[in-house]
Amino acid sequence: MDYKPVASWEQVVDLTYTMQLGERPMPVEPDEAVVQKLRSTPPNWSYEQDMELGRFLYDITERDQHCKDCFKDHLNSIEVSSQLDDFKVTHLTDNQGDTYWESNGSPGQHWVRLHMKKGSVIKKLWLMLNACINSYVPRRVAVYGGPANRLQHLRTVLINENSYQDVCILRDMKTHMPVLEIRILECREQGYNVRLRGIKFTSFWERDLSLNADMFQTAQLVRYPLLEGVDTDILYHRAIVIQRFIQLLDSVLGYLIPISDESDSSFSVLRGMKPFLQLCKLGKTLVTHCLQSSESRPPCMLPKLLINRQLAREHRAHPELDPSGRNTVFTQVYENLKPSKTNNHLLNYRWPQTHSQWWECDFTTEGVIDNGGGFRDCLTDISEELCPSSGDVPMPLPFFVRTSNQGNSSSDTRDMYVPNPSCKDFPKYEWIGQLMGAALRSKEILVLALPSLVWKQLSGEEVIWSKDFAAVDVELVKLLEMLEEVDREAFNFMFGKELTYTTVRSDQRVVELIPKGSSTVVRFEDRKEFIHLVQKARLEESKEQVAAIRAGLLRVVPQAVLDLLTWQQLERKVCGNPEVTVDELKKFITFEDFDSTRVQQFWDALKNFTSEDLSRFLKFITGRSRLPVQLTIYPDRSIPERLDMMPEASTCSCSLFLPKYSSVKTCEELLRFAVYNCMSIDTDKNTWD
Repeated sequence: MDYKPVASWEQVVDLTYTMQLGERPMPVEPDEAVVQKLRSTPPNWSYEQDMELGRFLYDITERDQHCKDCFKDHLNSIEVSSQLDDFKVTHLTDNQGDTYWESNGSPGQHWVRLHMKKGSVIKKLWLMLNACINSYVPRRVAVYGGPANRLQHLRTVLINENSYQDVCILRDMKTHMPVLEIRILECREQGYNVRLRGIKFTSFWERDLSLNADMFQTAQLVRYPLLEGVDTDILYHRAIVIQRFIQLLDSVLGYLIPISDESDSSFSVLRGMKPFLQLCKLGKTLVTHCLQSSESRPPCMLPKLLINRQLAREHRAHPELDPSGRNTVFTQVYENLKPSKTNNHLLNYRWPQTHSQWWECDFTTEGVIDNGGGFRDCLTDISEELCPSSGDVPMPLPFFVRTSNQGNSSSDTRDMYVPNPSCKDFPKYEWIGQLMGAALRSKEILVLALPSLVWKQLSGEEVIWSKDFAAVDVELVKLLEMLEEVDREAFNFMFGKELTYTTVRSDQRVVELIPKGSSTVVRFEDRKEFIHLVQKARLEESKEQVAAIRAGLLRVVPQAVLDLLTWQQLERKVCGNPEVTVDELKKFITFEDFDSTRVQQFWDALKNFTSEDLSRFLKFITGRSRLPVQLTIYPDRSIPERLDMMPEASTCSCSLFLPKYSSVKTCEELLRFAVYNCMSIDTDKNTWD
């Protein structure tokens, strides 16, 4: 049998490492110069640079995944089972409220088929109902997806009888489906045909590691110091090696799904590949599977907690009057939730992502019906008490302490906290870990400004002194580096007999590194031993506290998830995205009943908002200060004709009600005033305004 010569690298891999019957095809003659570039490690290249390059590739592809016009960018065509001449398939995408598609066939035989562009992945898919005649409204639909000749059932949805607007029938797909078919199984009142105002969806591009040398220009590498100064050709060819490794890794990851609970520990072998797992198409699928397979049913009723935020505010002003912090929101919630004679049902926090509220808040002297907004505000208060966003306020709680860098004006990590080495209240640390796990599982966030030193210990990654502890105390890192390189004369001049075997921890306590260390002088020839002891003591100063947090985290999140997530991914899943930009915000905002002029006016108004302004804007609408969170903006709900009025928000539904404005400047000024001055929830006791 004649074979075409094997030309692609994938075919060469198959040819080399698989058994084949009969005559083997021959590979084409390789370009030895290029092969040598790919096969050999560049001079002075390190694994840390490989990880940095992996992070660079992830950031580039993450940025390119999102699109602005999902229909235009991701949809090839739409088919329908049948149609009436005046109500054709084109009405499904014309974005008009008074048109619709109507089927013309037998009951149970109606369908809408979406042909998606290669690489597109559906995030959410909605049916836009036409409610003029009830018998034309779908009651039960099924969604199928996959190649056109092998469609698989994805989901069946029973549409609420009270739904007459848009109904989400599919969400959070992880892989590309060439075809999505929506089958109308039955209509209300045993209707014969179906009417739909439209189909809408949000989507993104599947991760694609398409490489070119222009990706590695100097301007692109500013955020990646280990790659700066490296020859572009070296980066390009090293990226090709990583790309090929990712493709091979993707080809075997599928065999790890499904996995049983007993095999969770097997993911420990993948820890060294964490920076590259995030580039895999199946990486997120593995994490999702681990989370979903360990879910528990949410409670039938939410615990209702009575919380006095006025007492909490008074405590924040003078925490020294009560070091235990019993009046903080954190402690009030903890005491309400811990086991007692009246409450013996502990929350396990292993709920599905859709369970977005963990308890219900009843704020003393604040009139609020908590449908989620009060709860999110409560989480924000807890975050602020644990790790205050301002470095100028006293610490309300003893669980974390400010890093030395907070007092160091030359550091670029001045807002970080570490667990307090002196605090031994381990049950509360464990509860903090449970809250972190609950945030990871859900769409809620718990903003904790912790350095990589802590996140790495939580995710099981190796801690590097020079890199990770610099985020805690950069001056100490520099001092020890200098101490190691100094000569005897300079050592004696700088330290004399004043340097002893002691170090100062983050809680400002002096600890001895050896027995009688405070009275033992460090000699020049022993300085490296001293450096090692200081590094060990400082890296492990909060070991018990971190272990307690991790224990709580593991009560909610399987070990396999921590094995698969990088510390950066873990931080983002718990805390959200710390940097809010207008471009990022655009990915999470939906406008209802706005024309393009008003939408553009709104975005123009936000152009001058700083990241802090945008964080407050988020908190004004959602009770959260970080992304991701979905927002919906509606026209002013009271008197639409009013001009230049204050915007209103509903944190429970994450909605903003935006009036009309005479100019971009007026819109900007009133929005900024609102987000800085209207942050409390319904303090006038009117629960419906």
